[in-house]
Amino acid sequence: MKKQVLAVALLSALGSTSVMAQDDVKPFTLEGGLGFIFTSGNTETTSINASLVGHQELEKWSNDYTLEGLYKEETVEVDEEEVNRTSAQKFFASGQGNYKLENPDYRLFGFASYEDDRFSSYNYQSTVAAGWNQKLWETDTTSLEYSVGPGYSWAETQEDVEQNSFIVRASGAFEWLISDTAKFTQTVSTEVGSENTKSRAESALSATISGNLSMKLSVKLDHNSTVNEGVEKLDTATAVTLVYSFF
Repeated sequence: MKKQVLAVALLSALGSTSVMAQDDVKPFTLEGGLGFIFTSGNTETTSINASLVGHQELEKWSNDYTLEGLYKEETVEVDEEEVNRTSAQKFFASGQGNYKLENPDYRLFGFASYEDDRFSSYNYQSTVAAGWNQKLWETDTTSLEYSVGPGYSWAETQEDVEQNSFIVRASGAFEWLISDTAKFTQTVSTEVGSENTKSRAESALSATISGNLSMKLSVKLDHNSTVNEGVEKLDTATAVTLVYSFF
């Protein structure tokens, strides 16, 4: 009997908290993430990853903004001398605006992105796209939406060869509020073009440490179908970062 009472009380608490969180939606949220890795001894490396993620929820618009950066430096031995060299340097920025129709779950979207990855096959990759966005469902604990539409991609290889083409872009985003202090998110996207197909995915689990500070474990996948010889098509990054919610 006590177990049943405790179970009912726990479910009621979780339900009321989730509803309150959904009713108390903020018009704008901004989170900043920062992670460091330092190693010394036989291998000396310095790795830094940083991000800013914003979401804006208005009466007629639902907008998302992302900034990401990665830098890694390591010490290697060349001709019996230790030399510092950069082994990773990447910057990514994107923004998507979703215009809500009469049914707010049906939207028209516009998307733009820019990526500069020094150690990929490309000097830069940039995309614009527009089309249809739909929120398939949104409950107290989970939500799922997708976007699909045509666009155009600009890219320049390390050999200064331009690869520009029309594309079809598709993306999806899933969010699961596991508890009041834990959240799982999954995002995927692909841009299919005649010159290259670029895909990205991120799985992330975050848990609140105290107040506005949380810890995030993420796995990112970045894939290009067309790369230079000797360059891997798939880049993966696993990171543990501290995330601060500014508002």
